[in-house]
Amino acid sequence: MRIAFFVNSIETEGPNFATGLLARAALNRGHEVVYLTPGDFTLRSDDSLTIHATMLPKTKIKKGDTLHAILQDKTLERRTMDVEEIDALMLRNDPSLDQTTRPWAVHAGILFGRLAEQRGVVVLNDPEGLALAQNKLYFQSFPEIVRPTTIISRNVDEIRAFADAHPKGVIVKPLQGSGGKNVFKIGSSKEANLNQIFEAVSLEGYLIAQAYLPAAKDGDIRFFMMNGRPLMRDGQYAALRRRPATGDLRSNIHANGTAEAVKVTDEIVELAEMMRPKLVEDGMFLVGLDIVGDKILEVNVFSPGGLSNIRDFTDIDFSETIIEAVETKIATQSASGGVLSNRLLATL
Repeated sequence: MRIAFFVNSIETEGPNFATGLLARAALNRGHEVVYLTPGDFTLRSDDSLTIHATMLPKTKIKKGDTLHAILQDKTLERRTMDVEEIDALMLRNDPSLDQTTRPWAVHAGILFGRLAEQRGVVVLNDPEGLALAQNKLYFQSFPEIVRPTTIISRNVDEIRAFADAHPKGVIVKPLQGSGGKNVFKIGSSKEANLNQIFEAVSLEGYLIAQAYLPAAKDGDIRFFMMNGRPLMRDGQYAALRRRPATGDLRSNIHANGTAEAVKVTDEIVELAEMMRPKLVEDGMFLVGLDIVGDKILEVNVFSPGGLSNIRDFTDIDFSETIIEAVETKIATQSASGGVLSNRLLATL
């Protein structure tokens, strides 16, 4: 099988990125792996969809540093082929990273992913579902019981009033964003630097303010779901606790947060179960839930990370389980003789 991974940029892929772990698992299971970026599609005049793919060598790779070095090799083969020559396309880009500098690239994965799906390629996550999830407003479509109290607005007075109604404070962040950028905690509408915070966050569009959860002082739990159910292997859940650095609100690993093992409780599993119907409905194959206490703060559907960290302290490689599931979807679609909805494939 030939599996394609769509990323923002090959040059910026890191040695411990989850995408690289998935690519290595695919290679080690004997599949051909190619990488695609936003500028690698051509819809020709005959309505054929062409990709200009970066080909990885057909070899088993054990270490992330080895794959990273290969990806940085400027002599890697580039091959032009019809999109129908790939079996699966995994959309692993983060649209928010291109929003400012390359706005043309923001929707490329979704737009061309739709075209690839129409031509019989298994596309994960579902492009239609991802189109709904372009920003954090998507999270508001999940059951209210799993969400912290939230307001979304660009009206400063509305957000001030919301802050005053929550004496434990609120978290303010961009509606469109990722990675912990421009995330602030405010205690009340009387804070001296409130105008500067609003100005910084609102540069990216609408603001989302959430009631602060005291349990957040211990960080959050990144909990992986696959096909709408907890991702498991060898009786273990794919989950980790992310603790923020001293003096920082953010638990993101690349923002100096630290990862550690976590015990998954029945309460966490029950919370995740409430997310399942919507995830399956939207064809979300692989997602990461960020959990604090008895609430979910975010659902990460584009390129959730943390699989390498989980492997390091559990010695379990969940990427192989994920690739096995991709194989099942490809085989099911092939046996059907047609194009199956990813919403159906999400149940497999």
